[in-house]
Amino acid sequence: MSNKTYIWHKKYEPGVPYSLEYEEVPLYTILDNSAQKYPNNPAITFYNWQITYSQLFNKVESLKTALYELGIRKGDRVALMLPNTPHYIISYFAILKLGAIVVQINPLYSKSELEFILNDSQAKALITLDLFLDKVLSIKDKVSTKIYIIGRVKEFLNFPLNTLYSIKTLFSKIPPIPKEFEIFSSLLYTKPKIIDIKIEPKEDVAVLQYTGGTTGRPKGAMLTHFNLYANVKQLLAWTTNVEHGNERALIVIPLFHVYAMTVGMNYTIALGGNIVLLPKFNTKEVIETLQKHKITAFPGVPAIYNAINNFKGVEKYNLSSIKLCLSGAAPLPVEVKNRFEKLTGAKLIEGYGLSEASPVTHANPIYGENREGSIGLPLPDTEAKIVDINTNEELPPGKEGELIIRGPQVMKGYWNREEETKETIKDGWLYTGDIAKMDEDGYFYIVDRKKDMIIVHGFNVYPRNIEEVLFKHPKIKEAAVIGVRRPDIADEIVKAYVVVKEGETLTKDELLSYLKEHLAYYEVPSEIEFTNEIPKSLIGKPLRRILREKEENK
Repeated sequence: MSNKTYIWHKKYEPGVPYSLEYEEVPLYTILDNSAQKYPNNPAITFYNWQITYSQLFNKVESLKTALYELGIRKGDRVALMLPNTPHYIISYFAILKLGAIVVQINPLYSKSELEFILNDSQAKALITLDLFLDKVLSIKDKVSTKIYIIGRVKEFLNFPLNTLYSIKTLFSKIPPIPKEFEIFSSLLYTKPKIIDIKIEPKEDVAVLQYTGGTTGRPKGAMLTHFNLYANVKQLLAWTTNVEHGNERALIVIPLFHVYAMTVGMNYTIALGGNIVLLPKFNTKEVIETLQKHKITAFPGVPAIYNAINNFKGVEKYNLSSIKLCLSGAAPLPVEVKNRFEKLTGAKLIEGYGLSEASPVTHANPIYGENREGSIGLPLPDTEAKIVDINTNEELPPGKEGELIIRGPQVMKGYWNREEETKETIKDGWLYTGDIAKMDEDGYFYIVDRKKDMIIVHGFNVYPRNIEEVLFKHPKIKEAAVIGVRRPDIADEIVKAYVVVKEGETLTKDELLSYLKEHLAYYEVPSEIEFTNEIPKSLIGKPLRRILREKEENK
């Protein structure tokens, strides 16, 4: 696609191209191709239920036809409010095949957040589970959504789990499904019809990926078929140790998050691999699943790998089947990486991305050089540079500024947000809002979020730097750092929240003397609070925003 060369290309692994050819095809082509090449290979494993690529293709075609008969047309928005169950994957591809747009919704959103996204996207339909029916019924009259499709977890469980699940739900407070709502399993019996839909991959939006709203109300990043397909192609080129038709990926990070959607689902389907789904994170269950299914690929976040590292008796399990783990969504502490690699023999590489870029833009080489604390190198056809946060001038290696990105995976813009799109995409460059630096060889390092930066005595202080030092302390399990304001102090002060490992004791004085050895005087926290847990998002990203709100409400 591009003939340009950059300094980071010298650090690419042998066999990884600087540039790729991208077919202009709809995203669902990845499923059609794998169903054709590997019809009898397992596509999805969900507890004691499994489906082949041929069967998955047929279910997608049935649901596509059913949705069309319910009135879903090209460009209509269909919201998915689903955990990691087969309903999600089948629905996702059925929606794409109609040229409709997937609207990603976190099932744990509050009623007001759900109402906002349904109205903002003007979603014509919502597909969810009976587990969330209470929430849906409470906002139904406040939104423009007309079609409701309700699934049940037991639809994708075999005996005895389906029976046990039915008994469990009898004793829960799930309301009866209204007669006007559609039942997901019934729609899968629809006889598939040929429906001719013309899709323009570079123009037509496949997914509305709502950002978390940490900087205001959530915004829907418009990811086109081409954006998402290009990112899959980039990842396939980057991962030099995979075998098409023979990989098994455990996906426990939620599919409604852009990272799991691309790196977990779309990437594995393009490989013709088996997606092993878990709807929630439980350390013991995850470790047992890794061993039982001989998982080869395990995308995750630092909190997941850290939990596995710290699980009592983890050494008794055989996790040697794991080849590759791509860590994203939050900084990967070096100690977590080293311990996990020693435990499993896998390659755990840190990458970087954001919703607005489908999401992956950078990754460390798998068998090439991994640099400590680095997010790695830009993927093929991805340009990246560091610019001054005030003047937008490009900065030389070693200087800190805002990371900006250009490439085929960068979104079309924000849904119905022209002004915010103009602020974020300038001359084709995506302004990430992350403070970063690049070294002489083209490795990039995230210093911190622009909005998380703390100014102490005129110095820029980055929470990530302090958290890295805290993670290296042998008695600390988790840590998060924020800036807080106190009425009697002009500057912000640095505050650290610390979770101590079970069975260990740590005093403030002991920790302060350690920090003074490893940090500049202005980086040393003025306040330390020991706590039982750090609030995290569903994908394990520490929520500094929640900690700041807690401080403001004191």
